[in-house]
Amino acid sequence: MDRTAGKELALAPLQDWGEETEDGAVYSVSLRRQLSQRLSPGAGPGGSQAPSPAADAFLHYRTSKVRALRAARLEQLVRELVSGDHEQDPGFVPAFLATHRAFVSTARVLGLLLPPPPPPLPPGIEIRKTEGEGLRVNKNLRAVVSVLSSWLRDHPQDFRDPPAHSDLGSVRTFLGWAAPAGPEAQEAEKLLGDFLEEAERKQEEEPPEAWAGPPGATQTPRPDSPEGCSEEEEGLVREGPELLDFSVDEVAEQLTLLDAELFSRVRPCECLGSVWSQRDRPGATSAAPTVRATVTQFNMVIGCVLGSVLGEQGLAAPQRAQRLEKWIRVAQRCRELRNFSSLRAILSALQSNPIYRLKRSWGAVSREQLSTFRKLSQIFSDENNHLSSREILSQEEATKGPQEEDTLPGSLPPKLPPGPVPYLGTFLTDLVMLDTALPDMLEGDLINFEKRRKEWEILAHIQQLQKRCRSYCLSPRAPVLAALRTQRQLSEEQSYRVSRVIEPPAASCPSSPRIRRRISLTKRLKSCPERGAHPLVGVLGTPPPPPPVCPQGPPHLVLEPETLLLAVPRPLQGPRAPAPRARSCP
Repeated sequence: MDRTAGKELALAPLQDWGEETEDGAVYSVSLRRQLSQRLSPGAGPGGSQAPSPAADAFLHYRTSKVRALRAARLEQLVRELVSGDHEQDPGFVPAFLATHRAFVSTARVLGLLLPPPPPPLPPGIEIRKTEGEGLRVNKNLRAVVSVLSSWLRDHPQDFRDPPAHSDLGSVRTFLGWAAPAGPEAQEAEKLLGDFLEEAERKQEEEPPEAWAGPPGATQTPRPDSPEGCSEEEEGLVREGPELLDFSVDEVAEQLTLLDAELFSRVRPCECLGSVWSQRDRPGATSAAPTVRATVTQFNMVIGCVLGSVLGEQGLAAPQRAQRLEKWIRVAQRCRELRNFSSLRAILSALQSNPIYRLKRSWGAVSREQLSTFRKLSQIFSDENNHLSSREILSQEEATKGPQEEDTLPGSLPPKLPPGPVPYLGTFLTDLVMLDTALPDMLEGDLINFEKRRKEWEILAHIQQLQKRCRSYCLSPRAPVLAALRTQRQLSEEQSYRVSRVIEPPAASCPSSPRIRRRISLTKRLKSCPERGAHPLVGVLGTPPPPPPVCPQGPPHLVLEPETLLLAVPRPLQGPRAPAPRARSCP
């Protein structure tokens, strides 16, 4: 082997070594290889030569042992927060703080983390401590204060417990004697003031209604309501401009503004599979409110597309094709703005059966717009666990702003472009599948913290995207938002009925587009492997069932609004709408 001096070998910096057990806790052990540069001859310790690499220097590697906690009891996990080696395992504290609500309450963690206050001393009596004992006590207190500092800064909502906010009170009491003049005590006081001010403001205001897109959005009539059906089928008289009366840029920018604001408010802990999967249980209507708001916005965009395309039954096929082309251009503009949330919502509506079955309308769409629609649909292809959309999102995250040489002297440093706004359903699905594939507890009643580390990797990705979303510089436009609020909304059953009136179904039409079944997340979970199986193998890439034949009635599966985000129609591999001069079925 060629041992050229000064040439670095291509060696893996980290190698798995195995596991080891200590005090009932399981640690994963790996070997970390670090480069150690040896000085060239003549550069002794007392010399004046700088320690720089030389042509005749040798490269030495130093191997160190690295341990990471994989499974332990709760008491050991909390002890690791204070006494663990955070240089060897820097991800333990953020992973624990971000995911602890999945297996323990905040009050329980504080009860194990916070030491009791020292007893008051009688007057005139002073306890003398040895120097080593005092250093140990101070070190532990500083470690606890450091953990609380990260907790208050990164996850302040964990301490919200109205009306008394007892958890925050315990933190304030501890900081009052452990670090009374530190910034952590000031942060705790400020957080309590924010909670109390918010509670007073809610009492003064009217009870808030469920968020349904932009403020004041009209509620969708119930599918089983005769009045709702008749109003939508007969047409409604509305005042003011419609949504599609505005330009493509205006509509796409306002949708991006709403999506970015809602996504930046999402609490990552609400995306955990153990939290989000419980949303439909009795008494869980208030669970994950920030995620529900994003889901509602996604469904609102779908409803706007359905209502604008199907709302007027008297339109001719070329006129309806113009509306389809307008929404395709809006979707393309959302792609340019890196808003993948509204992009997927628009495509999902256009690919839904009530719109996609309109052969005559699609036949009047221009070839150019059909090509654009095909390319956009390929972004969300479900092949290889949505690999295409994941790769595109990674490429958008890696996009850099202007190069430094392109900026003028004296100008501000270049900034990263805003966004992207991701489709949150991808992360929710990954976290639910991960929660299903890996067990919460291991043999010996040990908490499977390796599962929490995998969840934290996804939550950290969400937090990085949230920081990028806050850099959008878009201004709200009242007329466009008003049109969003008043846009006609159609339910799934209503839209299918209207679609059948616009173009009655043929008795048997082999050229009709196949129905894109909406598969709920609950049905997908039934095909998951049992707990204990290898994580994410055969879970996220579960093949969908074959599509049914052309039905003559509305689909039997009716989804609730809050589940639509995870049950959007399967993306197409390019539109199957008939060609512009396709013959209609007899």
